[in-house]
Amino acid sequence: MKKFLVVLLSLGLIAGVSATASALDVSFSGSYQVEGAYESNVFQSGGVGGFFGGDTSRAAVWQRFRLQPVFKVAEGLSMTIRMDALEKQWGNTAWRGGSADDFSNSRRQTTVVAGNASGQKVQENIEFERSYVTFDTKIGQFQIGYQRQKVWGTSWGDWEQTGPRAMFTTKFGPMTMLALWDKSYEGDQWAQSTIANQRVDADTDQYVLAGIYNGKGWEAGLLYQYVLGAAPRLAAVPYKVKQHVLLPYVKATFGPVYLESEWGYSFGKAREYENETAVLKNQDVNAWGGYLKLKTNFGPAYFGAAGGYSSGDDLSDATKKKNVFNAKGWNPALILLGDDYLTDIFPGGNAYDAGHFSSYKNSAAGFMIANIFGGYNVTPKLNLEMSFTSGQFAVSPKTAAGVEYVSKNMGMELDVTATYKLYDNLTYMLGAGYLFTGDAFKGSNSNATIGNDYMLMNRLALSF
Repeated sequence: MKKFLVVLLSLGLIAGVSATASALDVSFSGSYQVEGAYESNVFQSGGVGGFFGGDTSRAAVWQRFRLQPVFKVAEGLSMTIRMDALEKQWGNTAWRGGSADDFSNSRRQTTVVAGNASGQKVQENIEFERSYVTFDTKIGQFQIGYQRQKVWGTSWGDWEQTGPRAMFTTKFGPMTMLALWDKSYEGDQWAQSTIANQRVDADTDQYVLAGIYNGKGWEAGLLYQYVLGAAPRLAAVPYKVKQHVLLPYVKATFGPVYLESEWGYSFGKAREYENETAVLKNQDVNAWGGYLKLKTNFGPAYFGAAGGYSSGDDLSDATKKKNVFNAKGWNPALILLGDDYLTDIFPGGNAYDAGHFSSYKNSAAGFMIANIFGGYNVTPKLNLEMSFTSGQFAVSPKTAAGVEYVSKNMGMELDVTATYKLYDNLTYMLGAGYLFTGDAFKGSNSNATIGNDYMLMNRLALSF
């Protein structure tokens, strides 16, 4: 915390001195979030067989403090910074080699072991995550630096991250046009290769053109993305990725009915070998997915339904890739494809998530998810909601050895949540979810015993 206070004081000093010299304005926004969860049967096992075998449960509390100052240097010119602090599980000491106690004292001597088994990037103090400049010109607005990436249209398919980007935005009446370049990987790193021409042409870049039309009560957008991935040229068998993605979406309100939908189609080359052979054949992409949500209001009550789809690949043809879109960013249920739960409370990178989430959330077999929900605003501060979700694989998944699972059925889930607004900027949520586990969790073992799963969670969220 001492380092954090020093940073805040430094920012205040900079703002104070600069305000006198150049009338610099500084605004702050941010958030604090702490949430905890208990899950009773992580692997959906009945004690025998299944993915790992044996009943398992887990519980943890996670938190993050986020601060985003914006420095307005002049009219139309600003600098934005975002910092995350104390982003971690409560009591998690694995990041420093397994000490018995969890402290955040800046004077405490810690040892970070390379290749720690936890594999997690947990920040005890401060991580400067974003820094970018925004400036307006006569032809449009430019935004240059480390900023938000992989967000478009609706929440379906989003995977919000921070990365280097150069973006240009301009408006023509109700039409907004944008063009951007994302640098995903820089190949000119000495540690990656000793062959100069490979380092020069071993980058991964993404190029995007998009347009958004804002009408009265509705908006629609179309994004085109081209991914040029040359980083695999550094592999033992070099190849490139040349992939195209189209993402149209629409959001509209018709009286009490709200509709939103987003679809994606990907084509091109997932693998284009530099030296194609009868064994190493190029791999073509042909994948699509989509999402639709309808919601209607009846006074303080509301009802709705949503569905999501991602084309699956049965892996029978190595020259074809039929699965690209996953469920990241979308939260149809607390457990089943619950992205917040996976990302925050129980982050990936260990055996738990290999069995619990990766087995279907990012599976090549794709998915089909249907969800119905309803809620009631008891008071302006209290909301109660219930939802029912059913899911299955789009095609029959297979094990690494090529053996098909006994079923595509993931299961059905019932969720109940209560959210109370303690202050205008402070909310508290309680949630409970029960998953009626589907036979897909037997894997390829028809004799495996599986069990149902439930989760209890709560979240305190502050924004300012």
